[in-house]
Amino acid sequence: MEWLAFVIAALGFAYLPGPAMLYTAAQTLGRGRRAGFCAVLGVHLGCYVHVIAAALGLAALFAAVPSAYVAMKIIGGCYLLWVGMRLWRRGIGSPETTDGTGKGARRVMVDSMLVEILNPKTALFFVAFLPQFAQPEAGMAMGWQLLWLGIATNFLFSSADVVVVMLAAPLRRWLQGARGSTRLAQRLGGGLLASLGAHGLTQVYRQGIS
Repeated sequence: MEWLAFVIAALGFAYLPGPAMLYTAAQTLGRGRRAGFCAVLGVHLGCYVHVIAAALGLAALFAAVPSAYVAMKIIGGCYLLWVGMRLWRRGIGSPETTDGTGKGARRVMVDSMLVEILNPKTALFFVAFLPQFAQPEAGMAMGWQLLWLGIATNFLFSSADVVVVMLAAPLRRWLQGARGSTRLAQRLGGGLLASLGAHGLTQVYRQGIS
């Protein structure tokens, strides 16, 4: 029964539209379906940093040291803004590159890992969410419980990102066919990424002056 409650809650958060969904949709629109899946894989792998940190209790440092949270948010926002502007400016080359194969695939995956690692909200989410379903009376150590709960949550979140890629890919093809321009899809994707980064930086600024 506890597992059922956990799965329902995790799915609710996973399929609630958020930055991760917008990010994978933007990569798919800008570079193609294969790149979208590379982005999903990168976000998934990067998320394990937060899962392990939550299991070890390290992520709680963000709550205890607000300046560390702010610094990470600024770095992450700047990086996301840079990724978006790069996609906006460069244009799309060969079909192999746009589909995220070869060097392009590695670049998308690395970018996605870094974007996820530099997202302090993910760390705080795991710190707040996972302990709700850990059972101190169980035979397994608390750290291991948090680790396995985090892994399960990560897979559920990635399933939502996969759905987003499958929905965004036809939209990219429509943009290419209806408008006759791959660059339009690329700029739309780059604009989404840049706006996500700008939104994060704007939040930091507003919090700083409030």
